[in-house]
Amino acid sequence: MTKAVHRRAFAGIGLAAMVATAALVAVPSQAAGPRDQLREKFDKSLKGKTVAWSPVWMGVLESEWTRVMKDRFDDYGIKLVTRDANMKSDIQLQTVSDYINEKPDVIVVQNPNVTLLAKELKRAMDAGIYVVQVNMASNTLTDAYVGVDAKDLGTKIAREVINQCGGGKGSGEVAILEGEATAAYSLDMKNGAMEVFKTDPSIKVVSSQPTSWDANKAGDITTTVLQQHPKLCGILSVWGPQTAGAAQAIKAANMGDKVKVFVASDGQPADCDLLEQGAFSANLSYRADVQGQTIADAVIALLQAGDKPGSKNIAYYTTPAWVKSKDDRMYCFSIPKGAK
Repeated sequence: MTKAVHRRAFAGIGLAAMVATAALVAVPSQAAGPRDQLREKFDKSLKGKTVAWSPVWMGVLESEWTRVMKDRFDDYGIKLVTRDANMKSDIQLQTVSDYINEKPDVIVVQNPNVTLLAKELKRAMDAGIYVVQVNMASNTLTDAYVGVDAKDLGTKIAREVINQCGGGKGSGEVAILEGEATAAYSLDMKNGAMEVFKTDPSIKVVSSQPTSWDANKAGDITTTVLQQHPKLCGILSVWGPQTAGAAQAIKAANMGDKVKVFVASDGQPADCDLLEQGAFSANLSYRADVQGQTIADAVIALLQAGDKPGSKNIAYYTTPAWVKSKDDRMYCFSIPKGAK
């Protein structure tokens, strides 16, 4: 083969290589088209939208939900409006009514009880506003519910109570610390627990009283119950922060080695602290920060789907996990430094 032929052959190979390389480079560029379109649709669905948030109050739980929602929504150009009802039902009712008149794209609400906001939530959907309920539902089903299955939470905790207080392992005497008596979260959890307790004849529920989510009231109730039932084996409490008062009452009565405390926890750091200190026996924990992410996911899904408000009822149930020692600390959330 002559040198000229060699040169022509190598030139042909080089040209073919360049064509092949160009083709390989071109393929990803062409394939990116649909992905670019997906992002464009995503941004168009979300940017400039408004989410109106109505919590019962801005406690640690609600503040964590708010922090996570705001972080997510800021990333996508969604405006978050928040108004704190500060545990006042009349203010929260007025807040939701005002939101409907202001016509945000989505209303996110934490119901104080099953009836207060039920009619307003339906009115919101009828007005073309998506409604997401968080952890404490009403009697009105809305576009989405994000939170625990409270009845299931109650059954799981009750089984743990039976494991430690039933079947001759203790007196079998149990007290329940409710939250707000007509709040779905508290009501459903109590009902779930009672169904399980009724299956064990050794368990006797000697007290079941609402605390209104107040640690001082929970402490007063516990003090009275301990005086009336000195053989009390266990306390089932529907919420961690209120249970701190019960733990103090047990300590004051010098009954920490006799009375076991079982808690439904939203994952607040203080709940893990109290368990590690021995004040709580077991927490069934759902992390508020994870719920905050799910609330944002529900809102984003509704805005992208574009279905008529009220046409579907989607549930995003939170999966809880047991906290029984310091090794389970990951099931309590950490509040970032500087977070408000």
